[in-house]
Amino acid sequence: MKRCTRCVLPETFPGITFDDEGVCNYCRAFKGVTVLNESKKKYRNRFDELIKKLSKKGRYDCLMAYSGGKDSTYTLAVLKERYNLSILALTVDNGFISPRTIENIHNVAEDLGIDNIIYKPRFDLLKKIFRKAEHSMMYPMKALERASAICTSCMGIIKFLALRIAIEERIPFIVYGWSPGQAPIEASIFKNNPSMIRSMQKVLLEPMEEAAGEEIINYFLTEEHFSQEERFPYNISPLAFLDYNEEEIIRKIGELGWEKPSDTDPNSTNCLLNTLGIKIHRDMLHFHPYAFELAKLVREGYMDREEAIKRLEEKENEQVLESVRSRLEK
Repeated sequence: MKRCTRCVLPETFPGITFDDEGVCNYCRAFKGVTVLNESKKKYRNRFDELIKKLSKKGRYDCLMAYSGGKDSTYTLAVLKERYNLSILALTVDNGFISPRTIENIHNVAEDLGIDNIIYKPRFDLLKKIFRKAEHSMMYPMKALERASAICTSCMGIIKFLALRIAIEERIPFIVYGWSPGQAPIEASIFKNNPSMIRSMQKVLLEPMEEAAGEEIINYFLTEEHFSQEERFPYNISPLAFLDYNEEEIIRKIGELGWEKPSDTDPNSTNCLLNTLGIKIHRDMLHFHPYAFELAKLVREGYMDREEAIKRLEEKENEQVLESVRSRLEK
């Protein structure tokens, strides 16, 4: 398979083009690390200003979407130790969290002194959605450029659950542990608004409701939520504008009692279902769902190209695939 000679995006990625040197259009559009660093400083300052303005006004300063993976764990530590925020961590159990991750979540929350909700949606509903995602794309292609249909479904539920809780509890920030490859710097801080969220909810909710029935709406916003615009929080992705180094992250969170699970794929440190999502995505769309993220990490100097290619080309663990499919078919 032909890949960009500078990053790792493949020829099968939607909308990709290559110049005579094999460099893709995404790399050609990148303005360079100097410009990126200037933008990061701008967004760090913006975050500092928002904290001064909006924190310490209620029980919690922020709600952290806490998966238990390495990036969200590190983000949690930064929020607590560097910014001294009062945090409510929300962990959504999709039925496929690695047992080691559950231990990590408990260890880290206790070590940092953070309140943690583990929310488990009905598995009979989740199974119907995951089964549909296994056999159809479900969502527009644009939504699938950066994540599989399974992960898009899972993250959709997590995002809207987080938004519901933040609105109901008057929490001014929802924080995500996206890596710099997942979160564009331009979108690392933005204010949610009812019109935008209504459109996003429609795209996600309609195919999920078709798969699982109307009860799935319990995890999304109601008209009562949409009517409270003054309570809509900011979304923050700190790792897009803070320093990011995987080795340093692993070292830091290890001090909090975090250990890497041995049963997840190379691109996840928390979820077994991710393996099936990758398999389906590669089979149906012919490119890896993490290709965009890893290419961006390479382009911006966070990861070696060789390491990114290794992660993209590693085959799925057949034992994990069999176990996940068996649970979905019960």
